[in-house]
Amino acid sequence: MNAPRGAGPDATYDGRMSGTAPTHRTPTGPQRTSTGTVLAAIAVDAVLVVVFAALGRGSHSETLDASGIWATAWPFLVGLAAGWVVIRGWRHPLAVLPTGVVVWVATLALGMLLRLATGAGTALAFVIVATLTLGVLLVGWRGAAALVRRLRARAGAPHAR
Repeated sequence: MNAPRGAGPDATYDGRMSGTAPTHRTPTGPQRTSTGTVLAAIAVDAVLVVVFAALGRGSHSETLDASGIWATAWPFLVGLAAGWVVIRGWRHPLAVLPTGVVVWVATLALGMLLRLATGAGTALAFVIVATLTLGVLLVGWRGAAALVRRLRARAGAPHAR
């Protein structure tokens, strides 16, 4: 069976379009994505959204205390959580497509809608900067992780003579 891009060299899928958790071949048989990997991916996403909020506040000389960062971050964290649920990110937590892209779009869209609903700023310049920054952060780390996995797999593969 074929693995989607970014899933790693040993990943296989059952062939359904919606997919199931990737399985990795081990000496004892297939193994689903570990809970630790899923929790780590969620944590990385959440930390990056908080970093995004802190960077934004810092660039506007706003306070960088916990309550200020929370006030900026919470709408995007809600969007992040919704994106994970909609795409069922636990199935393919490290995949750039579809997980990374859907999580990015949901984080941005719902975050902006919640900011709009609560009277927080949604100026066009902010939307553009947020789109680019969240895209680089939420999709970018998954791309970097996929590259590292590929390089490690290539380094571990026996060389043809």
